[in-house]
Amino acid sequence: MTKPVVLASASPRRTALLKQMQIPHIVFPADIDESPQPNETPLALVSRLASEKAVAVKAKLIASGQYDANSVILASDTLISFCGTSVGKPTDKADSKRILKMLSGKTHEVLTSISVLSNVKQNTQVVTTSVTFAALTDEQIDAYWETGEPADKAGSYAIQGIGGEFVVSINGSASAVIGLPLYETRQLLNAFGVVS
Repeated sequence: MTKPVVLASASPRRTALLKQMQIPHIVFPADIDESPQPNETPLALVSRLASEKAVAVKAKLIASGQYDANSVILASDTLISFCGTSVGKPTDKADSKRILKMLSGKTHEVLTSISVLSNVKQNTQVVTTSVTFAALTDEQIDAYWETGEPADKAGSYAIQGIGGEFVVSINGSASAVIGLPLYETRQLLNAFGVVS
């Protein structure tokens, strides 16, 4: 019998990717402070956040009496690394413009961590994908902001949406940029007894 999966995320993109993988799951979002620690590298930050989300959801499930000791919790976090600096979600339109101008015509890395937590162990992995943007005009950036798409996305764009038009090339896992690396997620869940 396969183990039940709890997705520690409210992301509709992650839910859609798990459905695409035909992995039944319930959604139980994590609510943690995602602020970086002093001098924390993007790799350390994204890894810590996924791990902490899984632990937080387990604690919430236990506290509410909903925890199933046979279940596994899958948490994930995605951020952009540009020149060694973490780039998260924009705070407003001006911040979105700053981020997109910074990425314009350059290559950045998308770091997506996945963390799986069971009753006895936890394993966290980070998948890195390089994405190269075309040069963007101010008009393109303004028009993109008006679509509403960049407001809640790491790096202020969605590769699976309108933002995909800015991408010249991608080297690595396209699904990781969307929110879950399909291959690595499957391998990790299988290692925890989840089969489908």
